[in-house]
Amino acid sequence: MSDGRLYEAATSLRATPWRTFWTVTIPGARYGLVSAAFVVFNLVITDFGLPKVIGGQFNVLAVDIYKQVIGQQNFEMGAVVSVVLVLPAILAFAIDRFVQSKQVALLSARSVPYQPKPNKKADWILFSYASLVGIFIVGMLAVCQFAALVKFWPYDLSFSLNNYQFDRMDGGGWGAYYNSIKLGLLTAIIGTAIIFFGAYLVEKSNGFRTGRAIFQMFAMLPMAIPGMVLGLAYIFFFNNPANPLHAIYGTMAILVVCTVTHFYTVSHLTATTALQQMDREFESVSASLKQPTLKLFGRVTVPVCLPSILDISIYLFVNAMTTVSAVVFLYSPTTSLASIAVLNMDDAGDIAPAAAMGMMIFYTNAGARIFHLIASRGILSRTQAWRNR
Repeated sequence: MSDGRLYEAATSLRATPWRTFWTVTIPGARYGLVSAAFVVFNLVITDFGLPKVIGGQFNVLAVDIYKQVIGQQNFEMGAVVSVVLVLPAILAFAIDRFVQSKQVALLSARSVPYQPKPNKKADWILFSYASLVGIFIVGMLAVCQFAALVKFWPYDLSFSLNNYQFDRMDGGGWGAYYNSIKLGLLTAIIGTAIIFFGAYLVEKSNGFRTGRAIFQMFAMLPMAIPGMVLGLAYIFFFNNPANPLHAIYGTMAILVVCTVTHFYTVSHLTATTALQQMDREFESVSASLKQPTLKLFGRVTVPVCLPSILDISIYLFVNAMTTVSAVVFLYSPTTSLASIAVLNMDDAGDIAPAAAMGMMIFYTNAGARIFHLIASRGILSRTQAWRNR
C-alpha cells in the first residue's frame, strides 16, 4: 500500500530507481519487514516437525521436549525446557507488537494508489526469480511423490503402490488419515463459530467493554506459545482425574480444543479486521428500528463478513491437517492423526510410506482449497453483490 505521489515526486526530482527504492519503498514497508522477520523467527524456533525428521544429531529445544517426555517420561524436565523455549518466543512476539504499535497509516483520503509502470527487463528478472522459487517448491513435492511410488527408496526405484497400504505400517493406518479429516472439519466448523463470535463480542458488543482489553490480550497469546508447550500444558491440566474436564482426555474433543487454541490468534485478527471495516451505524440503526441484535448479526454482520469467515474456516482446516507439535502429546491409539503417522513411520524407517502419507495430506489440503475457492465464488456472488453497486 503506497502513495503514488511519493514516486511521482521522486521521478520529478530525478532520483534513480535504486535511491527511490531505499528512500520511499523500504521506509514504507519497514514495519511489515520487521513483523515478517519476527514471525519467521517464532515459526522456526518453535517448529518441531522439520528438525525432528531432517535435523539428524542437531538438537533443538522443541525436539528436546519431545525426547524428555516421550523418550524418557521425564515430564518435569520437559516442562523446564518448555519454559526456556517460551521465553524467546514471547520476547520476539512482544517486540513485534511494540513495532506494530508504532505503525501509522501511509494512505490518506488524498492519496493516489501507486500503479507501477511496466518494465520488461525488471519484470522478466523478477519473474525468473519467482519461477526459481516456485520450481524449488514444486521439485520438493515431486521428489516426495516419486518416493511414495517406488518399492524401496532409494535402492529399488521400480514403481509400486505398496507404500499406500498404511494399515500394514506403523503409525495408525488409514484410520489416522480419516481422523485428520475429521479433526480438520470439526476444527473448521467449531473453531470458526467460536472465534468469530468472540471477535464480535470484542468489536461490536457494548456490554463487553470492561473485558475487551483482557480478552484481546488472551487472544494474542497463542501466537507466542509454541505448540509443544501448549500440548504439554494440556497434559498437565486434563490428565488430572480430579479435573471435571478429564473425560475429554484422549478423545477427539481435546485435539479439537487444542488445535483451535493453537491457531486462534491469526483467525481472531482476521475476524476483528473484517468487523472493524463495518460502520457502527449498523448497530445504531438496528437499535432505532427496535430490531434484536441476533437478527442484525444473522442478516447483516455475517453476510458482510462472509469472505473472512470462509478464509478462517479453510485456514483452520489446513492447519489441523498438518499440525504435529500441538497434538503430538495428546493423541491416543483411537485418535492417531495422519501428521503423527508420518512422524511415527519416519521413526520406524518407513520413509517411502511416510512420504505417501505426507502427499495424501497435501492432496487433501489442495482439494480443500479448490473446493473452498469454488464454493466461495458461488456463495459470495449471492451475498456480496452489494460490493459491486
